[in-house]
This record gives sequence, structure tokens and C-alpha cells, in this order.
Amino acid sequence: MELTLDNLLVALKAAGEETRLRVLALFKSGELTVTELVTVLRQSQPRISRHLRLLCEAGLLEKHREGTWIFYRLADGGNKANLAKSIMKYIPYSDQILQRDQERLTEVKKARDMKAAKYFQENAENWDKIRSLYVPERQVEDYLLEVTADLKINDLLDVGTGTGRMLELFSERAERGIGIDLSREMLAVARSHLEQETISHMQVRQGDMYDLALKDSSMDLVLFHQVLHFADDPHAAIKEASRILRPGGYVIIADFLPHKVEKLRDDYAHRRLGFSDEEVKEWCNITDLNIKSTEVMRGKELDIAVWVAIKN
Repeated sequence: MELTLDNLLVALKAAGEETRLRVLALFKSGELTVTELVTVLRQSQPRISRHLRLLCEAGLLEKHREGTWIFYRLADGGNKANLAKSIMKYIPYSDQILQRDQERLTEVKKARDMKAAKYFQENAENWDKIRSLYVPERQVEDYLLEVTADLKINDLLDVGTGTGRMLELFSERAERGIGIDLSREMLAVARSHLEQETISHMQVRQGDMYDLALKDSSMDLVLFHQVLHFADDPHAAIKEASRILRPGGYVIIADFLPHKVEKLRDDYAHRRLGFSDEEVKEWCNITDLNIKSTEVMRGKELDIAVWVAIKN
């Protein structure tokens, strides 16, 4: 959207109030909820919500909903986003009031990180058991970077982002990235991980792989890394990924080849015991995708394939 005198004045008026400037200062990195801002700023929820509404209406912040929670972050993309970033450069972070805000924010994030770490530790043993059955993750990751080396990635989507590892892996290759997951607990782990790694151009949100709520032709790369075996309808997920992919963009599927390890279905809720090469190629053929390459990696008990498909 073109920046006009009117919306410039609206943005400057929105930022030109003490509490709202304090709110903006807290968004140097990551996302925050109303509850977290209330805790940091020690003001009522209705008052903080009003300030957030004005900042969103002015285009300085943006929001997205996860169930009953709403996450806010600095605007990303467009002239208003550039304006928001310019305002941030002039905020005097050494000011005593802002320093106290940052100290309280550090405590809020510490509590959030501890909760995420607890969930991760409680489930890490199960993930380690599964990983021991196939090739090292680093081997898969190195191949993903290799096969996308010539792809210009402005916008990336990681479906079923889990811990946010794929967002971290591609953080130096992609201009922007979004990771979606249905699990609020996993999103908390991913947010904590990205903040600890100071990766601010990647974000996560609760989302459905069958209804991505993203614009047509808006992504350059869509990743399905070890997620489709949980899906009720993998073909529908691939079809939705094709819809949001730009011409020449890639869909990459990294998942198990057919196997008979039934305990993954019984103990870890795997709905599918792998996918055949023919099955994946058929999905791609009927969703306007062409298979560019297939790489098979042999593991101890499970084999992995990485399918790379290009949008026509």
C-alpha cells in the first residue's frame, strides 16, 4: 500500500504517546500476547488492548489469533512496516523507564522459555527413539540446503514446524519465513528457540495444513519435513501447498518410504507408515507440480525419501 500523508500522520500519532511508544519498544524481537504486555507494563488489559488496536490500525503492528490467544508483532512488509522499523531506530532504549520494561520482559520470556523447555524435555525421549531408526537429521538438512541452493527464497512456509528447526536452518537463505503447527505447546517451543537464536524474520503461528489462510502464489518454498505421516489426507495438504506456491517455486517433502514399524502408529500416532514414490508423484501430477528430483536415504530400520517438486 502506498504511504500517504494521511496514513503517515495516523501512524505518527499512534506512536506519539508514552505507553504506545513503550509498547513498540518491546517488539524489538519476537511476538507478544496481551497478557505478557500487561505483565510488563503493569497496566489494565482493556487499556493495553486499546493501545494495541490503535497501533494495528495505524499499520505499525500486526496480529494473528491462535485459539483464544492473540499474538502481536511488528508489521512486516510494505511501506508502513518500513515506517515502523524507522520509528524503532529512534527509540531511546537506554531510557530508565524502557530499561525497566525490558527487564520485566526478560523475566516474562524466561518463564515462557522454562515452560517450553519442560514440554520439550518431557517429549524429547520419544523423538530420540524415532530418530534412532533412520538416517541422521544433519544428513537430511544438508541435502535440503543443497537442493535449494539455486532457489531465491523471499517467502518460506514450514508446515508442521515443530521446534522451528527448519526455520532456523533456512534463516540465512530466506528473506521471510512462517512456520505453522496445530500444537500450541510446540509453537511455544519454536518461539522460544527462534528468540534464543535471535531470528526475528521468521515467525510461527497456529495453522491447518489443509487451510493455510495464505494468499495464492505467495510462497517460494513450502516444506513438509517429517509431517505428512500424521496427516489424514496428505494429497489435500499438497494441493493446498500448490495453491500458495509461486510459479517456479518448490514443494519439498521429506518423509518415510513404506515400512512395517507398527509401533510408530500405536505409540506415536503416525497415521501413515510411509509413502511410495508412485503415490507422491501422483499427488504432484494432479496438483500442477512436477517432480524435479527424488533422493533416498537408507536408515537402520526406516528409509527416508526427499521429493522436490516445482510449480508449473
